[in-house]
Amino acid sequence: MFKHPTYLFWLGLFFLLLLCALSLATGAGVYGARAVFGYLAGDPNMVGDEKLAMVLTTLRLPRTLCAMVVGASLSLAASLLQSATRNPLAEPGLLGVNAGAVFALVVGLTWFGVESAYGYLLWAGLGALLGNVIVLGLGMMIGRSNPLKLILVGVALSANFGGLSSFLLLSNKMVLEQYRFWNLGSLSAANLDAIIAVLPCVLAAFVITLLLCRQLTLMQMGDAQAQALGIRPNRVRIGVLLAATLFTASAIAIAGPIGFVGFLAAYCGRLVEPVKLAVQVCFSALFGMLFLLLADILARWLIQPFELPNGVILALIGAPVLIAIVHRGGFRTLLTVK
Repeated sequence: MFKHPTYLFWLGLFFLLLLCALSLATGAGVYGARAVFGYLAGDPNMVGDEKLAMVLTTLRLPRTLCAMVVGASLSLAASLLQSATRNPLAEPGLLGVNAGAVFALVVGLTWFGVESAYGYLLWAGLGALLGNVIVLGLGMMIGRSNPLKLILVGVALSANFGGLSSFLLLSNKMVLEQYRFWNLGSLSAANLDAIIAVLPCVLAAFVITLLLCRQLTLMQMGDAQAQALGIRPNRVRIGVLLAATLFTASAIAIAGPIGFVGFLAAYCGRLVEPVKLAVQVCFSALFGMLFLLLADILARWLIQPFELPNGVILALIGAPVLIAIVHRGGFRTLLTVK
């Protein structure tokens, strides 16, 4: 636990503003940092450039906002699942929740011709709900006794949903082409309409999260002790189910199944504050935005004028970190919270 988490939070906000500025200045084309900052500062030559205005307002700004919304959503979903299952390795991507949302969305694309952002949100929500129900149910049985066992179940769940998705996609080549790049997790198709469509769900899930923080913190002692303090564990888990589903569905609807960002951010949040969930979720959301913004900047910068999917960047970083944590047994220290 950090002695001065407030200072760390303000430092994180500073880096968040810095990464937002870099995100606006990064991308294919002739417009770099000087042109973007000149436009933002009100330089008449830059403000009068219609092409620069179009690049900023329709491409880079929506992409930056999307990275912040998706990063925070996946991180908060991971933080909730970790607390509800008392498993510090829990995360929507690792537990199969993302795969469930993708499968439901493939069903919507293949059989119902879903095209709108609201349709994406609805079908991704149904799949995420199914995945979260399975995960929370299993987490109540095996989550704390063996953290790795729940992850193995999540791998099997992802494989099942992935196989079903592939089966459906093989019957529709048009949907398959639409799905291929999106499935790797990318912010390249971000637009303000999609962000506006999911924002009410994200805000509602965030309010639910804040209301559940105290109860979830007390539930870390065990269901029996929480009930003795007046907490109803099953009701709390239903709230977690709703909030995690809204967060996951919102993120997948606009960016695809981006893995590892939730795990990394929630894990770092626990390192800052291992007990108080209210502090954890704030830091998890902040770290999630930082990690996804950084990954998106690298995705656009590394192989210009082309770009990599964000999911690839995060997998290259997150997978070795997960292996190192498991190998060192680092998650055990997070299981000792009293």
